Amino acid sequence: MVNDKYLMLLFIVPAVILPVFAWAAWRRRRLLRRFAKAPMLAHLNAEINPARRALKAVLAVLAFVLIVVAMTRPRWNPTPRMIPQLGRDVVILLDVSRSMLAEDIKPNRLERAKIAIKDLIVRLEGDRVALVTFAGSASVKCPLTRDYSFLRMALDELGPESVFRGGTNVGDAIRKAANEVFENTPRDYRDIILITDGGDLEESLPVEAAEAAAAEGVRIIAVGLGDPVNGAPIPVVDENGRKRYLEHNGETVRTKLDSETLRKTALASAGGVYLPVETGTFDLGQMYYGIASGSGRRQLEEEVRMEYEEKFQIFLVLAFLVLAADTVISDARRRNLNNY
Repeated sequence: MVNDKYLMLLFIVPAVILPVFAWAAWRRRRLLRRFAKAPMLAHLNAEINPARRALKAVLAVLAFVLIVVAMTRPRWNPTPRMIPQLGRDVVILLDVSRSMLAEDIKPNRLERAKIAIKDLIVRLEGDRVALVTFAGSASVKCPLTRDYSFLRMALDELGPESVFRGGTNVGDAIRKAANEVFENTPRDYRDIILITDGGDLEESLPVEAAEAAAAEGVRIIAVGLGDPVNGAPIPVVDENGRKRYLEHNGETVRTKLDSETLRKTALASAGGVYLPVETGTFDLGQMYYGIASGSGRRQLEEEVRMEYEEKFQIFLVLAFLVLAADTVISDARRRNLNNY
């Protein structure tokens, strides 16, 4: 196993090092012809061993190659090892209603939320994560898993075509997560990360759903996106592919962040937190682990990992020996002492 990215440095050999050596040889011959006449030039060239000079160049290139190989951290002799996994169960509730297409956060609320979830995935260390999307109703896109690549794939499949559903039924999404996604997972190791603008709430009251989930040991961390004062228009694309904004009775509809409802929803659970991001920037991974750092983590199933012996030292020693040989070897011909 190696870090393949460093192997790109080997392209320096044909692209830079060899041309530099060729240029240096040409430059040396040119200077000698300029400052030495033919008889003297023949004498000077007779003092140089071309084979040794070529060997020194080869050794310099070889040392560079060995150093690059060492940088890739070559490893072999794999040994299986059982690694205990500690973590929590986290369900991400992502609002995909039309209001999440508002562009008061660039590129829009929904795309910014997806970027934030990817930031969180990078920071995950053993936690099981699920993804539930909701608008007028909720849908489980990814069950609890530690297969983060599958989670990313489910996240990437969410696009504008999945948001044209009316309403923002936060309560239904919380109930689905608490009753269907967590299932029989242990209490007190459950987190819901709710990402929404809270706009256009429907009849299922999210605070009541949050209180019921809290009774099952669920903590709710609500992330509020959007401008809470002026709001933002909701872009739509007409049948001709032209962008316009949603209107009602001839007036442009503006969607605002409902901070008050989201704050009450989060605080309805023990240890719940409301994060009013609004139109600012945020790192969801850093935020979540700042909150979860003092929380308990249960032992999940053990994971088999292959551990490899580091062998980069071998290539560093070889590079040192090659450089030492290059230093010792002279490109001058050996002189016959009988000539003196």
